[in-house]
Amino acid sequence: MVTLNDIVDTTTVKRVAGGFVFTEGPLWHPDGFVYFVDLRSNVLFRMVLGEKPTKVRDTVAGNGCTFDLQGRLVNCEGGRRRVYRIENDGSLTTIAEEFGGARLSRPNDVICAHDGSLYFTDPNYRVPLREREIGHGAVYRIAIDGSISEVAKIEYPNGLALSKDERTLYVSNTRWSQYIAALEIDQNGKLLRRRIFADMSAGMCSDESSGCPDGMKVDEAGRVFCTGARGVWVFEPDGTLIGIIETPEICANLAFVGGDLKTLLLTASTSVYTLRVKTSGLPHPSYKNLKH
Repeated sequence: MVTLNDIVDTTTVKRVAGGFVFTEGPLWHPDGFVYFVDLRSNVLFRMVLGEKPTKVRDTVAGNGCTFDLQGRLVNCEGGRRRVYRIENDGSLTTIAEEFGGARLSRPNDVICAHDGSLYFTDPNYRVPLREREIGHGAVYRIAIDGSISEVAKIEYPNGLALSKDERTLYVSNTRWSQYIAALEIDQNGKLLRRRIFADMSAGMCSDESSGCPDGMKVDEAGRVFCTGARGVWVFEPDGTLIGIIETPEICANLAFVGGDLKTLLLTASTSVYTLRVKTSGLPHPSYKNLKH
């Protein structure tokens, strides 16, 4: 039976940066630095591990980050109810702000598939009722031609990750019933069937004082890492819970970083932490196009 000792290479997390309000959206660049946001201070940062973070730009509740296949940074900016891209010249391009003629609610997290399509979550319960135009939370797909389709309705969709073969889209549900949904999709992102991958309601707290299902990543062995109550929950590919990597603060998201992708970087409230693991995380599809 696999245990956490088979997963982690170091037993305690290391604090590598602090002094923030609520860190989120970590994204590793193979040139040796990481992007992350301070969600509640409205700043996107860039940081070389071991050095002081530097400000990239102001955001309005900027959250999840990814790259497109060309290596351009994509960010969910919840306060502006959009997903935008930073062009090579530094200008910004909004790539999603409405669906079916209705304004998005609060885009939260975003990932990139190998075909260049982007998936993002859009929960609606943090938008005042009178301002909700779509009326439900959902996961959306931005195709390479820029068209947007709804993959699935979810009560409160938050973090998301793709399996290695990209036929399963994992989505964390943060409110009320706390769980990870497994959405089986075809090559065009169309939903084929859905199931509950893992129940994360054990120890759940309605005021989020101990954390809740949020950011997710998948390693080369197909194991799913999801932030939740007390830290990071690690699951076998079949949904069996291996254990919880406990963190000193509420952990909202994570990323596999470093040249070997065996350092787990954790964005946890006021700080950023790292922990060494024994299996590499899945590389971002754009890495082969980015400078090393």
